[in-house]
Amino acid sequence: MTDAGSQDEPVPGPDTEGRDPVRRIPDIISLVKDSYSELRPAERRVADVVLDDVKYAVDASNAALAQRAGVSEPTVTRFCRAIGCEGVRDFKLKLAQSLVVGALYLAKSPSVSNDNGMPFWNAVFGEARRALQEAERQLDLAQLQKAAELIAKARQVTVFGLGGSSSALAQETQYRLFRYGITVSAQCDPYLMRMTASTLKPGDLVIAISATGRTREVIEAVELAKHYRANAIAVTAPDTELARTCDVRLTVAVPEYPDTLKPTASRFAFLAAIDLLAVASAYKLDGSARETVRRIKYNAQIHRTGKEMEPLGD
Repeated sequence: MTDAGSQDEPVPGPDTEGRDPVRRIPDIISLVKDSYSELRPAERRVADVVLDDVKYAVDASNAALAQRAGVSEPTVTRFCRAIGCEGVRDFKLKLAQSLVVGALYLAKSPSVSNDNGMPFWNAVFGEARRALQEAERQLDLAQLQKAAELIAKARQVTVFGLGGSSSALAQETQYRLFRYGITVSAQCDPYLMRMTASTLKPGDLVIAISATGRTREVIEAVELAKHYRANAIAVTAPDTELARTCDVRLTVAVPEYPDTLKPTASRFAFLAAIDLLAVASAYKLDGSARETVRRIKYNAQIHRTGKEMEPLGD
């Protein structure tokens, strides 16, 4: 008998490089939304029930689903086939798979609970404050000092960060460090990470940034760099594979606020860690760092008109 998942693409064997390919799971919720205008009126009522409560649609029987939508059971079957499924069972399997990413993304926006009419106001500012408090509480001063020593004596520093906020934080780390006369570059492409790691030598340094500490491409690039005897600093979550791979660990855990439309708060904690790392490194370099910043500020200031000084650290 053919099982419910037989309509998915067959899973091929390992590819020529020996890796198991990722099995593609269709995003059935998007298919329902994109196909909505092409459905018959009765089928749209089924779609409305599904989109209104995906968890219910997964658990409900065919009869219960039909009753809630006010249609016949054959209409539910026709709806499933209209969006490309073999039948109700196949549809529910794929619908259940869609919940893997979390039902939070399917929830409605929270009700307004703030006097200014913006329910996200307190979430953004409150979570930023909490992230900074957690960074101050969790970051290890001894690990920070070790990291600063590695940066101050490094021949060159390369920063790895992939996707989302980690790429931006990698760039920010480069901007923080170069002004102290440190030879530094940031890589946010997985292939360039591997290529750069392959060029490193003893005395070179990698700073790897990952919010989860599980990003495989970053971990592999760090492992490659360490194979060539470069040192490595992690800015990541505690007790993760990336943290264990690196010589020095600046780790902080920040639970995320359950609002999927709000940017992640952990990047505030990591930004604080990067600022601490940069300043601690500058203090290790001391005179040479001050002279480099002076030269930068002098040439930036005389290039601009007006009497107002720019922020001293930028």
